[in-house]
Order: sequence, then C-alpha cells, then structure tokens
Amino acid sequence: MEKTASEKIKLGIFVISGLTLFVLVVYFIGNKQKMFGSTDHLTAVFSNVNGLQLGNNVRYSGINIGTVRGIEMINDTTINVDMIIDKSMFPHIKKNALASIGSDGLVGSMVINIAPGKGNQPHIEAGDIIQSSGRVRTDDLLNTLSVTNKNAALLTADLLKITKEITQGKGSLGTLLNDTIMASDLKQTMNYLKMTSKGTTEIVDNLNKTVMALGDKNSVIGVLNDPATAQKIRTIVVNLDQSSQEINKVVTNLNATITNAKNGNGAINYLSNDPNLVKKIDSTMTNLNKATILLNEDLEAMKHSFLLRGYFKKQEKAKKKAN
Repeated sequence: MEKTASEKIKLGIFVISGLTLFVLVVYFIGNKQKMFGSTDHLTAVFSNVNGLQLGNNVRYSGINIGTVRGIEMINDTTINVDMIIDKSMFPHIKKNALASIGSDGLVGSMVINIAPGKGNQPHIEAGDIIQSSGRVRTDDLLNTLSVTNKNAALLTADLLKITKEITQGKGSLGTLLNDTIMASDLKQTMNYLKMTSKGTTEIVDNLNKTVMALGDKNSVIGVLNDPATAQKIRTIVVNLDQSSQEINKVVTNLNATITNAKNGNGAINYLSNDPNLVKKIDSTMTNLNKATILLNEDLEAMKHSFLLRGYFKKQEKAKKKAN
C-alpha cells in the first residue's frame, strides 16, 4: 500500500525529532564527561581503587573537573588511574595535591577527590602524576568496631564485678563505703579539718593585720622607722657606750683602792687597822651626837624665850609665804 504524503511528512518529522533528541543526549552526556571540552590527562597512583570504575567523576575541592578514563594495574601494590581534567583547572592544582577515592554519598558511585596542596608550590602540568592518600575501607572500620565492642564488653564485665564487690563490702573501698563507724570517724575528721581551716584563716587574718600595723607611725616599728627617732636611739647608744667606759674606769680605780686596802697600803688600811684611832673616832662621833642633841635643845629654848620669840615667828611666816 502506497503511503500518502502526510504520512511521509509525519515519518520524516518523527525521524528528525529522534535524531535531534539523540544528538542532544549525546552532547549533554559528553559535556558532563568532559568529552567535548578542552581537556588533558592527569595520572594518580593508588594501591587500592576500592571499586572505582571508568567514567566516575573527578572532583577538586568539591567541584567536578573531569572523569576517569583508564585504570591500569602495574603490579600488586600499584594501580595507575588516568583522568581527563579540564585544562582551565590546571593552574589551580598544585604539584603537592593529594588524590583520594571516596563515595558519592552513602550508597553512590565512587569518585576521586583531589585535595588542594599547601604552601607555594608550582601548578601541575599535563601528564603529571600526583600522590594519593589511602582510604579507610568499610571492612577496616567494621573490624575496628568489632575489637572495640569486645573490649567494651570485657570492661563492662570487670566494672560489674567491681561494683558487686563494693556493694557486698569487699575490699578497701567496699569497707569504707559500708562501715558506718569509719564513715562517722571520717565525718568527724572532716569537721575537725574544717575547724582547723577556719582557725588558720583567722590566724592569717590577724597576722596580716599585725603586718599592716607595723607600718603605722604610732606603733613601735613605725617609731623605729622614723629617721629622727633612729638618730636619737643611735645617740643614746653612743652615750651609753661612753658611760660604760667611764664606769669601767671607776670600777678599775675602785678595785685598785680595794686591792691597796687589802695589801695594807693607804689611809683606809691605816684607819681600819689602828684600834686606838678607831676608838677615838667612835668617841668623837658619840660626843658629836650629844652636842647635836644639846644644840637642838638650846635652839628650842631660844624659840620660847621672850627676847627671840618674835624673830622666830617672823621666820616661820616668811617660810609660809615662800611656800
């Protein structure tokens, strides 16, 4: 059956639309994979690619800058990964940048992350090889968590055992916690320590007050700190020193006199060793006492005499006025 012109037109439009859609899809996919842009090769060396596949993205500081174009196994510890990188990003990547393999989200495909290098390093060139850092694998994390869980279980068992023994009053800590007498003694000791601390605080306060009072001019230390007072004390000390020297001289002379008296030299020895002279001196002193008594009696009689009574009264009045 021969097709009509309208059917041919519809078929042509459908074919053209399909081709156009195909071209657009190829363009967008190629643009995303850096197939049509200005790109160049860059190599990273890994010991384990962790499931990395061709076409996975390459990111620099979180920005998609290229894709994985080849994975080559060099030996059992070295794998070269060829990357297609946008040329405009080469001036921003330094030679000491580090490449690592990660996942795009929790369950996404693998990606290569390039971390910026530090310091003033030159930028990479096309075909350069950058260093890589190892990725912590999930298996390693699970193994580490398994060991940690075992250690935590052992630690928990030991803690339960220790807690049980403490509760039952075993060991020093259990005895301390369950012994009421020891607890009472400890409480009393703490009270004594508190009282001692309070007394110590009061003593320190009083000591601080005493030390502050030493600077007062009215205190003993304050007076001693006065330059004028210090000079007076210095003068007194010098005078006492001179007086001490004079007293020493007098004592020396007195000792010499006593020595002479003991040795029979001088007037003192003569007066003390002559019995007759001593008797005469005693008789003379007795007569002087008697004469003094008689003289006092005569003076008293003269006071009562009518001839001299007026004179003595005037003398008494004059003494009273003077006083």
